[in-house]
Amino acid sequence: MNKIKVMDDALANKIAAGEVVEKCVSVVKELVENSVDAGATEIKIEIKEAGIKMIKVTDNGSGMTKEDASLAFERHATSKLLDETALFRISSLGFRGEALPSIAAVSEVKLKTSTGDVGTKILIKGGKLIKKEASDARKGTEITVSNLFFNTPARFKYLSNYYTELSNICEYINKMALSYPEIKFVLVSDEKILLNTDGSGNLLKVIREIYGSEVARKMVKIETFNDDYDIDGFVSLPEITRSSRNHMITLVNKRVIRNVELNRAINDAYHTYKPESRYPIVVLNINTDPSLVDVNVHPSKLDIKFSNFDDLKDLIKKGIKEGLDKVLLIPKIEKKTEFFEDKQVIKEQVLNLERQTIIEDTKLDYSIFDEPSMLINEDIAGYNENSEEENKINSSNKKIIMPEMYPVGLAKGTYIICHNELGLYMIDQHAAKERINYENYLKEFGNPSSNSIKMLFPLVLEFPSNEFILIKENIQILRNMNFEIEENGINTFVIKAHPTWLQKGYEEESIKKILEVLIKEGKNFTVEKFRESAAIMLSCKMAIKANQNISMREMECLIDDLRKCNNPYTCPHGRPTTIFYSNYELEKMFKRAM
Repeated sequence: MNKIKVMDDALANKIAAGEVVEKCVSVVKELVENSVDAGATEIKIEIKEAGIKMIKVTDNGSGMTKEDASLAFERHATSKLLDETALFRISSLGFRGEALPSIAAVSEVKLKTSTGDVGTKILIKGGKLIKKEASDARKGTEITVSNLFFNTPARFKYLSNYYTELSNICEYINKMALSYPEIKFVLVSDEKILLNTDGSGNLLKVIREIYGSEVARKMVKIETFNDDYDIDGFVSLPEITRSSRNHMITLVNKRVIRNVELNRAINDAYHTYKPESRYPIVVLNINTDPSLVDVNVHPSKLDIKFSNFDDLKDLIKKGIKEGLDKVLLIPKIEKKTEFFEDKQVIKEQVLNLERQTIIEDTKLDYSIFDEPSMLINEDIAGYNENSEEENKINSSNKKIIMPEMYPVGLAKGTYIICHNELGLYMIDQHAAKERINYENYLKEFGNPSSNSIKMLFPLVLEFPSNEFILIKENIQILRNMNFEIEENGINTFVIKAHPTWLQKGYEEESIKKILEVLIKEGKNFTVEKFRESAAIMLSCKMAIKANQNISMREMECLIDDLRKCNNPYTCPHGRPTTIFYSNYELEKMFKRAM
């Protein structure tokens, strides 16, 4: 008797469901993608008990005929992939033909669909057709999935708790709304609206709906391209960060993807602009020819393979850095004023015009942020304290330079108080000196001069054998930086000369710190990592400390040096060097403007 048999469709669908339908969000994803592929301009998602009890997706797409509605629940039945050639130029979100039969195999499904003529209604339970009849003729599709995993209790048992499942669904719908700002998305959970976009095509509006006005005002528009890829979207200013990478959203031809290397490239573009443990909010759409990417890697279609991947990562870094270079990155302190009217608090929103991007001389449309405000002094309504500076910033597509400012004193031995015609500035002297030192050291490490200084007393350093081996392996790098270093017995080095750029009086400490960095990197050592780590470490150790009083002349020199930096806005660890109080904000705080 033969042992090998072809499994029946019901069993095959349940097995397939294990890959396609892992959680409640898996069902939402497949149904919403079908609606997008059907050309819908409005998609409403209704869920009950985080989708465990019910998931209902209604769209105004093309709908299906009676025959197509039945065929849609057959395995590998699809309207999106007609031949083998099309597999290498996939432009639709779905194409495998596995989603609907897999979902139907582990739930109860009710489908109502119509192309505008007589509609079709289908009921399926556990993969078995229960009823098929005529329905209303509203164009589009409505599909309801109930009692998910009712016939697979083991799968049901391993669902996450209510809040985790709901959070996953919200996160996915948010990403889809960002992918398709031209589609109106409505998400309703237990009769409460969680998201409602207007489908106007304005990506900044969708960002506002998801993250709020404060974040949306501090997004920078990115546009860059090469021969293979066009990239556009928004990235947040360095002051707007989150604790996880979940808000770094990358899209390929409007498909939400998940790629660790792309996220790393985005994060690297913010290097020294923010703390390493924080991550920016990013929405980037990568447009490319479908033949240059492979989405047929995993049933979830979140993973993807790229052609010329290194070029793409370099392009992303370049685009983000250019975008940040064209914006004044000094955080502006704003006082939020609360007014009471009809027992509701209305928070006044003041546009931060200083932060408008200037890519290709095109200003962002900030009119979407207009909100009701109450100004007691009506003369303030037309006042723009930064009009002159704003015009200067937006008149050119060049890199924004830190404005001139004039020191007036030192507060708490740490913060330099400055002012100019725009308002008041506070500079953290330690962070500022760190930035200056960092860029100087990085330059010296990358382009070492031929000058060195002989030490009056050679420095003899002994190390454990493992550390001695690491230093010996990379000793030529130290020599290229004009350190005269030689072996001197067992596990010992002698340093007879050092480069001229080491700070006077701190030579021995600096040399030891540099060797510590080399040892710390260990097997992961690269020249680039070493130079970067050593520059950051030295910049901090050699900087002015907090609670250290400096003269007015030293303040002026520090500010001049800071303005010459490539990035004068943050220290190498991502902390701000400078914060800004505008004239208007100062007047509001002192009740001169209300």
